[in-house]
Amino acid sequence: MARKLPSTQPERSSPPRWADWLLRWFVAPHLLEYLQGDLHELFHKRSQQVSRAQARSEYVWAVLQCLTPFFHNSLRERDQYYSQYLKPTNTTMLRNFLKIAWRNLMLNKAFTAINMVGLAIGLTCFMLIAVFVDNELSFDKYPTDAKNIYRVQVSVAGNGDVVVYPNVDAGVGKGIQGAFPEVKASTRFMPVSDYIQYKENQFKEAHLAFADSNFLSLFSISFLKGNAARALIAPNSIVISKAFAQKYFGNEEPIGKSLAVGTQRTAFTVTGVIDKVPDNSHFHTDAFLSLSTHHIANPTWSNVGFYTYLELNDKADPKKLEAKFPQLVAKYVVPEVQRDMGVSLAQAQKSVETFRFSLQPLTDIHLYSNTKYELEPNGDIKYVYIFSALALFILLLACINFTNLSTAQAAKRSREVGIRKVMGSIKNQIVFQFLTESILLTLLAMVCAYGLLFLLLPYFDQVANKQISFSFFLSYQSILTLFLASLLSGILAGAYPAFFLSSFSIINTLKGAFFGNSSQKKPLHSGLIVFQFSISTILLIATIVVYKQLQYMQTKKLGYDKDQVIALPDTRLLGAKQLAFKEQLAQNSHVVAASLSRYTPGGNMMDGTQIYPKNETSNGAEIHANIFHVDYDYLHTLGIQVVQGRNFSRDFPTDTISGVLINESAVHELGWKGTNPIGKSVVRSGNQEFKIIGVVKDFNYVSVKQKVAPLMLLMGQNAGGMVLKIKTTDVPGFLADLKTQWEAFSPNGPLEYHFLDEQFATFYASEQRTQQLFSAFALLAVIIASLGLFALSAFVIEQRTKEIGIRKVMGASVPGIVQLLVKDFVRLVFIAVVIASPIAWYAMHHWLQDFAYRIEVEWWMLALSGLIALTIALLTVSYQSIKAALMNPVKSLRRE
Repeated sequence: MARKLPSTQPERSSPPRWADWLLRWFVAPHLLEYLQGDLHELFHKRSQQVSRAQARSEYVWAVLQCLTPFFHNSLRERDQYYSQYLKPTNTTMLRNFLKIAWRNLMLNKAFTAINMVGLAIGLTCFMLIAVFVDNELSFDKYPTDAKNIYRVQVSVAGNGDVVVYPNVDAGVGKGIQGAFPEVKASTRFMPVSDYIQYKENQFKEAHLAFADSNFLSLFSISFLKGNAARALIAPNSIVISKAFAQKYFGNEEPIGKSLAVGTQRTAFTVTGVIDKVPDNSHFHTDAFLSLSTHHIANPTWSNVGFYTYLELNDKADPKKLEAKFPQLVAKYVVPEVQRDMGVSLAQAQKSVETFRFSLQPLTDIHLYSNTKYELEPNGDIKYVYIFSALALFILLLACINFTNLSTAQAAKRSREVGIRKVMGSIKNQIVFQFLTESILLTLLAMVCAYGLLFLLLPYFDQVANKQISFSFFLSYQSILTLFLASLLSGILAGAYPAFFLSSFSIINTLKGAFFGNSSQKKPLHSGLIVFQFSISTILLIATIVVYKQLQYMQTKKLGYDKDQVIALPDTRLLGAKQLAFKEQLAQNSHVVAASLSRYTPGGNMMDGTQIYPKNETSNGAEIHANIFHVDYDYLHTLGIQVVQGRNFSRDFPTDTISGVLINESAVHELGWKGTNPIGKSVVRSGNQEFKIIGVVKDFNYVSVKQKVAPLMLLMGQNAGGMVLKIKTTDVPGFLADLKTQWEAFSPNGPLEYHFLDEQFATFYASEQRTQQLFSAFALLAVIIASLGLFALSAFVIEQRTKEIGIRKVMGASVPGIVQLLVKDFVRLVFIAVVIASPIAWYAMHHWLQDFAYRIEVEWWMLALSGLIALTIALLTVSYQSIKAALMNPVKSLRRE
């Protein structure tokens, strides 16, 4: 290879500064000058012969070679004076450092315990959050070609917002695959819940799904039995999980067995058994049914229902592919809208102007998607960032404690440093000694952290909604991670005390003159305390805000009565006997009212449609409305108020065909606010016309995190579900009666029910977990910050022992001395509160924007958090101050 010509630059290249620093750190002082000079000379010579980057890399390699034992051993043979300078890495010296470090830790048991507790807490938080973050980031990465798999979404503008749906119509996936060569494969997935029966075993299964034949292979789901490529090709095929097979078949061979599915008892043949869908997946399904069972002759494009995934070629650009989707909208969606709405081509084109297909990376779904109809509640990347930062802050607070506690003992260690220097120790050796002490302490804290992990892991699993085994922390990756975290924490915590203590001059330390310059270190200590209590106060404010928001959501009036309301979400097994079952229950003295309905507030509602006012044909003004199918008693059962018009009535037979109730939000979105909508008509997809007979007051039929969306209530006798309003103090007794009556109507069918208030409580599980985690972090931060304040107060009082003694001799009272010592610390915490309050207000105000109905961050929340922080600080410092103020002045003066 041809060498580069010598550089013509007037200025010479310089070797890496960090390599020179490394050389100065490890090489004995009497050898440094000529060794570094030789290396620099060689570097400049090589700079003229090779590239600058190569010369610098050769210099680094030469420096590293100078640090090896071989180099030092050969140098010993040539230099008779070398043996006088022991390297910091010498094993004899290292054993001495470890021995001295252990003795110092045992000599100061109180400070050692405080340090170890803080560091163990910090390391425990770090590991728990590290595992949480690793789990969150691992979602949906298990498929072999995960990086090329995308979910098709559709967004539609309406109701003043852009609504994104994670599912599309049946024809979209195959249509995109056939139109664009960038698409390698497509597959569909439609979740359902239904009854499954085998012999006498019948259960209602909530985690079923119809899927295309290539779905399982595309997602790399491992098979235990059966052929993955062919298992779902034939109609009426079903692939089940190992746990599902055990549940129904026990020890029988499941392959070839038949399962009865649904109320019609449709036979499905087991063609495969999988282990299970991985835990870190955005869907969890126990059984997959062949989608070919439902032959779709003319798949449409303009609705939703199928979760559709595309596998792109390696070189495909998803953004460029998305840019081609509008041509498919024009080709397929516009004609459908024109046909279903009965409008002109121009009106249909206007209507779908905001209709957009888009691609979402599979690996982004869990943390970046929070659309209306997600398969399961997803995570949030914001919480990954927040909890990662909190774990690092907690660990940093513990390291700050070590720094404060170590410098608080500087007075005791200064003479030790002076004597070591007199005996010939160089600065690097002293620094290494103190770093050894801090690293030893953090490694001991690591052992304690494992004990805390064992104790806290069940609680953490419950709060974080995870299933993490303690054995995970015993893997070599986890042990290495915790070891490196401990090592870095030890270096970070011990670096300042090590350099601070090693910088003392011999004369000053032996004379005790060190105390005269301690005031120079006060700003650093004060700054660390302010930082600690700022973090603690922010967490206290966050805890209060999250608690109040959660309380607000749980107590907000929903617009209907949810107390002692029982929902039976699936009564299809009763068939034509549903009405008779309702009438039978109505005779129970504890049943206030009963109603048949397909959907109830808090249920998984999927029915919806586009509607627009009659005689105002679709000009892009249509809105999306959700649909409840109810009976005459629905409003009475739930206590929903009619604000205009009337309820459904048996006196008006047309109500069952064309009557509709809408909510206030629908009135507003249809442009009828301030007018009387009674008697007007709306048109839905398929040119179905409904006459508005009444308007109901808005009620929160989903979580209060979302604003109330437009709603249509349609008559639907035998709708497939039921709600009961009861009044009894003997709920278990009533439930037993309910089960007895159900078995009389459906002897073999399982009874499924839930209380409406309990169902709504599950909506706020995420916020409850957030509140619990913030509370735990706030408690830990306050504990660690209090220990840090304890350290600083001990340091300052140690410095002012003689002053306190003189003041007592001069007549100062104990309260006066306590006030003198406390006021500086109270000022520091007050500064921390002032700094933390606006930061916390901004952060929590931003967090609250995710809720449609929310509280405001009020002044008293900031004031209460500040008062808590000040009270804790006052109690912490007062202990040290009172102890010092009560000390005999003779002893105080004698100590000097």
